[in-house]
Amino acid sequence: MSQAAAIQPKSVPVLDGPWPLGSATYFAKGPLTFLDTYVPQYDGVFEVTSLFFKMTTDFKKMMFVTNPDYVKHIMQDNNRNYRKSFGYEVLKLLLGKGLVTSEGDFWRKQRRLMQPAFHRDRLAAFSKIMTDACTVMLDKWKALPDKSVINLSHDLMEMTLAIICKAMFSTGVNDVVEVVNREFNVANEKLIARAINPFRIPLWIPTPGNNRENQAYSALHQIVSEVITKRRKSTERYDDLMAMLMEMKDEDTGEMMSDLQIRDEVVTIFLAGHETTSVALAWLFHCLDENPEVEQKLLAEATTALNGRTPALDDLRQLEYTRMVIEETMRLYPPVWGVGRHALEDDMFGEYFIPKDTNCLISIYSIHRDPKYWPEPLKFVPERFSKENSKDRHRFVYFPFGGGPRLCIGNNFALMEMQLAVPMIVQYFKMHKPAGFKFELDPLVTMRPKPEMQMEISRR
Repeated sequence: MSQAAAIQPKSVPVLDGPWPLGSATYFAKGPLTFLDTYVPQYDGVFEVTSLFFKMTTDFKKMMFVTNPDYVKHIMQDNNRNYRKSFGYEVLKLLLGKGLVTSEGDFWRKQRRLMQPAFHRDRLAAFSKIMTDACTVMLDKWKALPDKSVINLSHDLMEMTLAIICKAMFSTGVNDVVEVVNREFNVANEKLIARAINPFRIPLWIPTPGNNRENQAYSALHQIVSEVITKRRKSTERYDDLMAMLMEMKDEDTGEMMSDLQIRDEVVTIFLAGHETTSVALAWLFHCLDENPEVEQKLLAEATTALNGRTPALDDLRQLEYTRMVIEETMRLYPPVWGVGRHALEDDMFGEYFIPKDTNCLISIYSIHRDPKYWPEPLKFVPERFSKENSKDRHRFVYFPFGGGPRLCIGNNFALMEMQLAVPMIVQYFKMHKPAGFKFELDPLVTMRPKPEMQMEISRR
């Protein structure tokens, strides 16, 4: 606490609310409305109140953090003082002890073991898997009458699920896609409800809602467990992510992952890997529909770089504007809209004192839309992400994949997937939302459009 000794600490400002539930109820009623309303009123950090924090959670205070310097302190400079917050305990119902939820030395060992699976040389082998899956989706659309209305969210989910299945398991998805989509939709809604509302009925009580929730988790776990069991019995050699996980050994102990740990890591990659990418792409085509001048620039780049052919890994350098469009989409509509960290010991954010056992909720959504860092933040301007405009940007005013040691291990996989798929799609199809189609931002575990994004597609 040498920093605390040098600076006269101040208490974090408090947003009060009605007793006994406090201002935390404002957040529970509508997270994004809450953030849009209250974040601009405070200087990067404020506390919300509830009498029940100490009674129903493992933290004593809850604070919202939207100052990039404070975020950097939490996620990078003093990251060992922070573990994943209460919400990640809830995610363990689905993800077990995968990379997203594990902590400490166990997490560091798993991260070290898994890093080679996402090395750039390894990712190069996945590029054809990605373009093949996109081709399947495009062929399905080409068979439809012109101006057909599609469920874009579903089709993109099917594509990204096909990619992650092929990369993970060397297999297609026809037999699991509907199950994964249905059960993950249930899990997504139930998990965020359980994370926001600490008064949810414990899962061991057999209510109809709990039974359906448990069914969703069990079904998703079962799909992966069956693949592991089949692989253990197989005499074939595979060159996929599953094979790498099954063959990995700890350098110090020679220990290999248990089937349960492999399952948790596969479920984490499998679900987080396809969901966040499909959601980002759905938002991207919404943004193109709203900004036709951007779509024209994107099409011009694809035409010049590819001239109708399927992109390959070497083309990515020439698809620079495509990358900017992807990044601007994830600025305005970050698939992961917030992350949480739990302070293990007392700390300081600048002049503010942060007591031990504070739950710090970092609003990626708010920072990405803050006019202090983004002029006219609600405008869609891909040029914000040109090399010139990005070179002096604070590391934590744009962080859709997190940051610090826990930067998402699959970030380059996801970016490559999107940068290959987007020019393939825009070369063949133009999209418009159907007349009268309305949607809202739905902040579940990922931030989806609600209802799912519908598009009328036309051949170019």
